[in-house]
Amino acid sequence: MQILRRNLTAYGFLCAALFCFTVFAWYPMVREFILSFQKTDLINEPIWVGLQNFTTAFLDPAFGEAWLNTLEFTLLALLCGYAVPFVVALVLNELRHARAYLRFVVYLPVMLPPIVAVLLFRWFYDPGPGLFNQVLDFFGLPGLAWLDSSSTALISLVIVSTWMNMGSATLIYLAALQNIPPELYEAAELDGAGIWKRIRHVTIPQTRLILLLMLMLQIVATMQVFIEPYMLTGGGPENATVTVAYLMFQNAFTLQDYGSAGALGMMLMLVLLVFAAFQLRLTREDKA
Repeated sequence: MQILRRNLTAYGFLCAALFCFTVFAWYPMVREFILSFQKTDLINEPIWVGLQNFTTAFLDPAFGEAWLNTLEFTLLALLCGYAVPFVVALVLNELRHARAYLRFVVYLPVMLPPIVAVLLFRWFYDPGPGLFNQVLDFFGLPGLAWLDSSSTALISLVIVSTWMNMGSATLIYLAALQNIPPELYEAAELDGAGIWKRIRHVTIPQTRLILLLMLMLQIVATMQVFIEPYMLTGGGPENATVTVAYLMFQNAFTLQDYGSAGALGMMLMLVLLVFAAFQLRLTREDKA
């Protein structure tokens, strides 16, 4: 009876989590799948149209640009948002003083609401009194049209995204680094290994699983980027920052074409599933 009561308590806590996942995650995915095969305004009776929504989405002039921008954003974010937190974690792990304070400083952007962080960077990027152009002017360099130029708009969004999200990744990397047995570093030092060889032959192999996991999470998060282009550029200039998620939003809430928006969502989901399957295969091979 005591075991049953303990299990019922555990199931009670699980039911709350399952309810939240069902309402806010699984149901929207199922609903999106159904919408991708329907033509509806969410008021009148929907009409089943088969693959017509996928054809409409594919023939959209912005379709190719959205996918190219999303892939470019993901690659740039991997170069910045994947490598920078690991380097910061390595530095924090070597510090002996003010470690707790610096962890708080690194994690602080994650605590800010995303809208607040984006509005802060909107002022940073202002071509007139913006902070970044003021810094460039201080060093005698010409200012940049950060968000108003197609050559700098996308990388500007990558900078915002990296700053907003690097805190969580840094703390995860830091926890993984602190679980590495110190004897491995001591043995490497006795063999005459410098800092770069210790990182290459000890740190990276010991954190390989975490690195693979964070790589997958980074790809999933960056390919769904929406807040940054929506709040900062509106997809411009010249569709330079239109992403798949932003195009979905436009189709659904501007054009009222929920079917093609659902079709775009299904395409994005399939791409992410391919990345997830690839990551699972790498993880299994590493464990074997």
